[in-house]
Amino acid sequence: MNIAAPIGQAANPVVSVGVVVSVRGAVVDVRFVDKLLPPINTALVVEWDRTEPLVLEVHSHVDPVTVRGIALQATGGLARGTQVQATMAPISVPVGEGVLGRLLDVVGTIRDRGPALPSDTPRRGIHNSPPALEDETSATEVFETGIKVIDLLAPLAQGGKAAMFGGAGVGKTVLVMELIHAMVEKYKGISVFAGVGERSREGHELLTDMQGSGVLARTVLVYGQMNEPPGARWRVPLTALTIAEYFRDQKHQNVLLLMDNVFRFVQAGSELSSLLGRLPSRVGYQPTLATEVALLQERIASVAGAAVTAIQAVYVPADDFTDPAVTAISSHMDSIIMLSRTLAASGFYPAIDPLASSSVLLDPLVVGEEHYRIAERAREALARFKDLQDIIALLGVEELGASDRLIVKRARRLQRFLSQPFVVTEAFTGTPGRSVSRADTLAGCKAILDGAADEWAESSLYMIGNLDEARQKEAAAIKKEPSS
Repeated sequence: MNIAAPIGQAANPVVSVGVVVSVRGAVVDVRFVDKLLPPINTALVVEWDRTEPLVLEVHSHVDPVTVRGIALQATGGLARGTQVQATMAPISVPVGEGVLGRLLDVVGTIRDRGPALPSDTPRRGIHNSPPALEDETSATEVFETGIKVIDLLAPLAQGGKAAMFGGAGVGKTVLVMELIHAMVEKYKGISVFAGVGERSREGHELLTDMQGSGVLARTVLVYGQMNEPPGARWRVPLTALTIAEYFRDQKHQNVLLLMDNVFRFVQAGSELSSLLGRLPSRVGYQPTLATEVALLQERIASVAGAAVTAIQAVYVPADDFTDPAVTAISSHMDSIIMLSRTLAASGFYPAIDPLASSSVLLDPLVVGEEHYRIAERAREALARFKDLQDIIALLGVEELGASDRLIVKRARRLQRFLSQPFVVTEAFTGTPGRSVSRADTLAGCKAILDGAADEWAESSLYMIGNLDEARQKEAAAIKKEPSS
């Protein structure tokens, strides 16, 4: 069969042929009578009677004649005795200019119903080593997002890794989509989006949204969705990363890598681990959790002349931030953005917890002395306000001392100022999205902390852009008030 060629191209033309001996969901055992076993992490192509090829990836050698493979497509209808062709090479996916503006699956097949890729499109194996440590560059340049609370308290690094942690329904996907809008227009680089285990509806909406906004031409979409087998969800981040690495290494272009959702990658590994019969680790996760996360995250690296900036959404099961998967992922991040269900329920969007979020870039040597000082003052005010909330709920704000009342007044205004409307929610809220420069964010926070907005209504600072907009809103509200 020639369908093996686009998936795994072997340098050695000799291939081995085997037969399926057992199928357990996504785990398939294949026996090779000629005893020429394919290496680990190489592709096998099942020669069955379906129109879509079934690709397996060799996971382990069971005995001298049998390998255990992970299926990357559904195995429904696969029978024992079906022939399997070993390619002796890893799964390879199309890379380069030809995939820009296209939607691919885990094995590089075009899924947007568009024309086929040119025959000369380069291909690259999905298993690659990270750059040598001496070739990597450190991330010290701030990646401005236009989102006030991120730029102030958890600045992202150009060429760094950032993760957004949150439970179900607190706004992770909306935040990722807003960052795509803000960054693709501002930074004229390449964007690679990996949809890992998310809903098919969200994938369709993102594709339609990108087509409408005109940013799809510089973006590659790679999907392994919730309705696909765990093998696809487990390997799709590697496919997206392979495309990003090509633009970094061969084209020397900056790449923005977005993943939604990395927890589904871990979850798929856990499902496969159970099917493979491994003993579970903490909380039922796979015993290889830390290794699998590290193999993915260590490949996200920048080299001289080309940066890969990664922004990843991470689902937090049951809002438990001590979950082993969450802690394993967070240990690799430069910036950690925590989303709060309490803030979301109170109507503060983006629902980013300013006290739990952090960044290695929030250092006076990186962001500057003024930014660091304003961020620390903001954090202090919000922390004190949080400490006083129980007293306020029991006794009322009038029972506080004068200094604490002033802190509460300013913290409440600062909390509202750090909210802002998004472009991607404009269709639902009717409010145009706002992007705020870091200078305007710092100026607004400093003015609020210095008392410039003490006499303003709190509503004037809610869901706005910069402080000038709040000033206009306050003036309009005063004008509407009936004269006494």
